[in-house]
Amino acid sequence: MQADRAADAALAALSAKIRDVPNFPKEGILFKDITTLLMDPAAFREAVDLMAATYRGKTVDLVVGVESRGFIFGGALAYQLGAGFVPVRKEGKLPAQKIAESYALEYGSAVLEIHKDAIKPGQPVVIVDDLLATGGTARATTRLVQQLGGQVVGISFLIELRFLKGIDNLAEYDVVSHIKF
Repeated sequence: MQADRAADAALAALSAKIRDVPNFPKEGILFKDITTLLMDPAAFREAVDLMAATYRGKTVDLVVGVESRGFIFGGALAYQLGAGFVPVRKEGKLPAQKIAESYALEYGSAVLEIHKDAIKPGQPVVIVDDLLATGGTARATTRLVQQLGGQVVGISFLIELRFLKGIDNLAEYDVVSHIKF
């Protein structure tokens, strides 16, 4: 019980480092800005350690980070797990042969791409992004990973916006989110 209270306090402290920005990127959206957490070295380290703890002792060959804030956590997580890092980027940003997947956002639509040679069949992969909203971005990323033959062993988010029910779009995966709003 004491450990639970300490964990809850640690999550509350991390949560307090996240700033709300109203009406960004468009009217009616309340944006959860992690830059204030990232500026605090102890908070950033704690967030990465928290995310990495889920996968310690598990076989993870690659961490797939989703542009752009998923790169921040994904690169650090890959380093901690001794895994490679694969970027999933917005359309037109990758230089070599790639595959693409369209998806809907809570405020529009977009296309994600991954290099065709980024993942070998059967490789265990963890997908990382900063925030789970509707689940569209993560769902598109799982489709890209699976098209290349990768095995999604988990999807990790620092933040989840529960009211958007994005977890419902990822029901068949092992999804972990740490800070819930």
